[in-house]
Amino acid sequence: MATMDPRPELTLPALGADEPFGTLLADPPWRFQNRSGKVAPEHKRLLRYDTMDWKDIAALAVRDLMAARSHCYLWVPNALLAEGLAVLEGWGFTYKANLVWAKRRKDGGPDGRGVGFYFRNTTELILFGARGGLRTSPPGRSQVNIIETRKREHSRKPDEQYPLIESCSPGPFLELFARYPRPGWHAWGAEAAHDVVPQGRRHPMYRGTTG
Repeated sequence: MATMDPRPELTLPALGADEPFGTLLADPPWRFQNRSGKVAPEHKRLLRYDTMDWKDIAALAVRDLMAARSHCYLWVPNALLAEGLAVLEGWGFTYKANLVWAKRRKDGGPDGRGVGFYFRNTTELILFGARGGLRTSPPGRSQVNIIETRKREHSRKPDEQYPLIESCSPGPFLELFARYPRPGWHAWGAEAAHDVVPQGRRHPMYRGTTG
């Protein structure tokens, strides 16, 4: 399995930031107990990405990057919900709510290609945490907590998350473990540079739930 270059240093100067961040978005490379199965990220057939133990994720110096009043949006697999809550707390945030990504087929029905040991997963969660009791912006009062889109590459999250976050939470914005950097955001991760093509099989773009 190919190994990506080490992640860059995680400090405000290294990120090119002049002030603490108001909002964090993170999609960590979670490590599952079963690391040899055909759908595991480390499986040599897939060549997806290296993973991290949740304790190492929680130990990242995120607290030093965030404003005293700030928000966190943390992607977590359904099977690792308890670990996700522990990471959120380790980074200095209090869990407040969640957003659900409902993965849809082209015809709009549930995408049943997901995996799971107990149920077939067609959803994925974003844990929302706040620091300093910061409420969401006014648009958040009417924002529903569900995103309905089609899947693309393994682990790639829907682009619809960005305008949602930008409308509900304050900047500056930071994305950890970024793979497709967004203009106006600071990005950190082994595949965060604009000239790096993420590992794994590429899929065509999609258009909503019916395109």
